[in-house]
Amino acid sequence: MSILKSLPNLNVLPHSVVVAADGESELGLVRFGAELKLAILAKRADSPAFDGFEGERSTRTGYTLLLGPTSARNAHGLRNHLPWLKPRPLGLQTSVGMGDRLGLATPGHVRAVRAVGGKVEPIFCQQSIREMTRTRRTPQQVMDDATWGMFQEGWRGGAGADADHLKTTEDIDSCLAAGFTFFTIDPGEHVDNSAESASPSELLEKLGSLPWKLLDDKPSWLTSRYVGPSFDVEEHTITFDEHTLVKAAVKYGQAVAHVAEMYRHLIKATNGWNCELEVSVDETEQPTSPTEHLYIAKELRRLGVHWVSLAPRYVGRFEKGVDYIGNLAKFEASFAVHAAIARELGPYKLSLHSGSDKFSVYPIALRQTHGLVHLKTAGTSYLEALHTIAQIDPAFFRSIYVFARERYETDKVSYHVSAELARAPEPRDVQDKDLPRLLDQFDAREIFHVTFGSVLTMRGTDGRLRFYDQFMEFLRRNPEAYAANLEAHFVKHLKPFVSLP
Repeated sequence: MSILKSLPNLNVLPHSVVVAADGESELGLVRFGAELKLAILAKRADSPAFDGFEGERSTRTGYTLLLGPTSARNAHGLRNHLPWLKPRPLGLQTSVGMGDRLGLATPGHVRAVRAVGGKVEPIFCQQSIREMTRTRRTPQQVMDDATWGMFQEGWRGGAGADADHLKTTEDIDSCLAAGFTFFTIDPGEHVDNSAESASPSELLEKLGSLPWKLLDDKPSWLTSRYVGPSFDVEEHTITFDEHTLVKAAVKYGQAVAHVAEMYRHLIKATNGWNCELEVSVDETEQPTSPTEHLYIAKELRRLGVHWVSLAPRYVGRFEKGVDYIGNLAKFEASFAVHAAIARELGPYKLSLHSGSDKFSVYPIALRQTHGLVHLKTAGTSYLEALHTIAQIDPAFFRSIYVFARERYETDKVSYHVSAELARAPEPRDVQDKDLPRLLDQFDAREIFHVTFGSVLTMRGTDGRLRFYDQFMEFLRRNPEAYAANLEAHFVKHLKPFVSLP
């Protein structure tokens, strides 16, 4: 029986309420218009239920009530008092990362996971260093926002926390301090894409300049390990000739060394406790071949690196916010070999980066990996925020679309997208009732997707943020509409991953 829910003049969010086992105290979230506050109710004013929290206290019907802000201190207190809110490693379970660039999407994500039966391990706290920079959020803010969202919905099923696309040891340290448990290393800057077109003499020159000391290796040792032997990977046999090996080493050798250094730093900082690693080589110019995947995995394993998932660059195009572009039969044939390598040399999960809205490949991924798969989404939750705005405030949505079109050519540079402004409908040609459909139009959807940083951080001539304050205020005043859109959208993402018995 909850006393907190019965208090007058408090709009308590019912799923958030936690009653202590001894019945002496309760915690919950209370809504005041667009603002949320933490509520703690206890029989005694000196109750340990108040330890670590800040806020204003008052007396209600013989109880002490604390109402506090959704601050970093109070989020930390929640994680200490309610251990299920602390992130944890997820291991080899089928998992889905649900990035939240705004800090308000977790309630909708939780509802989607519940709707499909909770058979997928979730990561509600996920954001890349690049996204944090563009949205001007800190790792701690990302962690705390996810904590409040899980608490609001009463989620007790556990979750991971993905510090995504880390490039430096400083990135690791800042995310580790915030409590992240899943560390995605992005060595993309150390991948030599020129290896694909280099001549044999150029490849040999590049091979000589690899960091052999960091790799604990020599060219002759490398050759003896790979050239000659054949590698049986389930029903597949993979072999290397000298050219294939040299190209793989030149392309990925620096990246392997960087991942090993990052991993050693992480293990030293954590003593190997409560953390897991993902390796990402998806943001490269060419697909990762099976021989290259094998080289990466065997070299990382030789160097003592342990990882739970790996993201190759797959054939076809995984563009932002839209379905897979390419031949699905060719994708499945190639993906099947990658999945076999992951089982043989791990087992570890294959990770689908830029995985938002890739509905045509989800059944293939689950079928070929036998559930050893991790889906990573990010911008699709931002797009559902825009969807909600389009439904309720067409004028505001239209102004964002006009601005996004202005920013697209600049902002698309760091993304793999193929949208063209000329193919996206002109704002003046779209009636208010049809504005939500823009998010179903390929070019407009990608335009919205890649301009999120500008929309959220750009300032006008008066020095004020052009959209951010109104954007966030809108979502805070329409939380149920946003959560409903997120739930419906993510159920479509999650359902294909719960079909295994």
